Amino acid sequence: MTGGSSSRRRRAEERSSAAGTERGSRREAVGGMGAGPALAALLLAGSVLSATLLAPGRRAEPDLDEKRNVELKMDQALLLIHNELLGTSLTVYWKSDYCYQCTFQPLANVSHGGKPAKPSVAPVSVSTQHGSILQVNSTLEERAACRLEYKFGEFGNYSLLVQHASSGANKIACDIIVNENPVDSNLPVSIAFLVGLALIIAVSLLRLLLSLDDVNNWISKAIASRETDRLINSELGSPSRADPLSADYQPETRRSANRLRCVDTFRGLALVLMVFVNYGGGKYWYFKHSSWNGLTVADLVFPWFVFIMGTSIFLSMTSILQRGCSKLKLLGKIVWRSFVLICIGVIIVNPNYCLGPLSWDKVRIPGVLQRLGVTYFVVAVLEFFFWKPVPDSCALESSCFSLRDITSSWPQWLTILTLESIWLALTFFLPVPGCPTGYLGPGGIGDLGKYPHCTGGAAAYIDRLLLGDSHLYQHPSSTVLYHTEVAYDPEGVLGTINSIVMAFLGVQAGKILLYYKDQMKAILTRFAAWCCILGLISIVLTKVSANEGFIPINKNLWSISYVTTLGCFAFFILLILYPVVDVRGLWTGAPFFYPGMNSILVYVGHEVFENYFPFQWKLADEQSHKEHLIQNIVATALWVLIAYVLYKKKLFWKI
Repeated sequence: MTGGSSSRRRRAEERSSAAGTERGSRREAVGGMGAGPALAALLLAGSVLSATLLAPGRRAEPDLDEKRNVELKMDQALLLIHNELLGTSLTVYWKSDYCYQCTFQPLANVSHGGKPAKPSVAPVSVSTQHGSILQVNSTLEERAACRLEYKFGEFGNYSLLVQHASSGANKIACDIIVNENPVDSNLPVSIAFLVGLALIIAVSLLRLLLSLDDVNNWISKAIASRETDRLINSELGSPSRADPLSADYQPETRRSANRLRCVDTFRGLALVLMVFVNYGGGKYWYFKHSSWNGLTVADLVFPWFVFIMGTSIFLSMTSILQRGCSKLKLLGKIVWRSFVLICIGVIIVNPNYCLGPLSWDKVRIPGVLQRLGVTYFVVAVLEFFFWKPVPDSCALESSCFSLRDITSSWPQWLTILTLESIWLALTFFLPVPGCPTGYLGPGGIGDLGKYPHCTGGAAAYIDRLLLGDSHLYQHPSSTVLYHTEVAYDPEGVLGTINSIVMAFLGVQAGKILLYYKDQMKAILTRFAAWCCILGLISIVLTKVSANEGFIPINKNLWSISYVTTLGCFAFFILLILYPVVDVRGLWTGAPFFYPGMNSILVYVGHEVFENYFPFQWKLADEQSHKEHLIQNIVATALWVLIAYVLYKKKLFWKI
């Protein structure tokens, strides 16, 4: 009995040693892309969530607010206006310093003080998202008595004292004093970011430690010992489960030769940010789309997604044609995919399942997936008709020089430049009834209130002509700050032209990656060159100003400066990701790689299940940034986890 057991142990040790050798070679090939990245992703999500729990929410119970009958909401502060002027009533006006050339809006009317010791007081709530400009007018003379700028803090308590100046009885002085300090509403975001960054560093150091020979040998011995015991038990008849460390276990999905991990990582990064901001981004203003000109975090994600879609178009089309696929079949796939994207988009942006039967008179036609579908069709068809085989070694051919990736695509570039000329001509020269030609403003109270119904200029006019006013987005981002009252769709017809331009810049990135394959210096040089060229164009167009440039950066219009700026950022990100992820293997791309491999499913899923548990639940305090941030981080992390599980099960939704 003892001899048989010893014999089985020797055989098990030999098999374990062989399996260990194979596992070691497989670990080197995979580069540590097993369960480690998923563990890092989960730990990162948990750390960010725990960090937000440590941060303060809103202030203590507002006793004074209750006495003044002012209920403060998120991003608001209490302002008590004290009128100490006897016999003089006041009208206080307000506007945000973020609102470009906006007219003042009435804030409060304050009656005159009855007695010197008892001034008249009017409580009002003021916005804390940006700086405020206050103007106090005397109702007797209808002129500005004083004007001041101030940045209020969330849930703070302030007093505006309007009184006679000590220098003269006819002069009025206005001062703001702090009655109760505000809370730091940005603290949850700061703590979440710092703790998450610290955990990333800790996981990176752990992976570095595990890559050391001594530690690796110790782990290999421990695994070999466990493998030996498992094999002995197996030979004795004990059931065993499939071991992820066994020789026939293959966690990695087969990928085409032209598929680069940095591309999926970039797509996943844009998608994760998109999910986070679509779910609310903690209700912070910088995680929402800009009211009009300028950039926020929310304005970055869609153009990046379009850019990387263009890169994928060229990489996948080249791979398909190199495998000998019929061109007619490929064209059919392009048409079908575009059609399906548009149909899914129309369904998603019209969620009437809880609101009763859908009204065809008010169906919104434009949307994110609709724009992706049209953009994909134009760019893919353009590449399909003018596609050329990628040269085997561009570096060895004198004709390649340094512009082969551009000169070989001159018909595509000519088409793109023609489309951009059409955008410029329509934007700046198309007559719009009731509006100045070439108007790029938000309308409403902007531009001193001269053009209240001209939101979007030619872009909105074309959408109304082609689609109808009732089929557009009815609540644009300009509504809150600029008080616009007309419908405007940020995914409209005219802006799709620049979306096509953005996608073609991504195609150019894909051509660089294939034309100069395995030539890291050539690839990085071209990425850097495109980054500089697009950055310089943006500088010229914007004059390094949010509102004073020739063509300001504007997400609602998808202005050409918006495309060049985000294109510059996109090339810069690839400049970092390509050597780090695909060349050196310093980062696997986790956790962004997993949603990047299943982007359509994650996008559609997060839109459809947005209002369902566990992606949303009733908060104890609806006016707390902290609680909204926790909820949005949890929802985003869940979709990353879902993408990881589907990746491991090799389940992908492809159109």
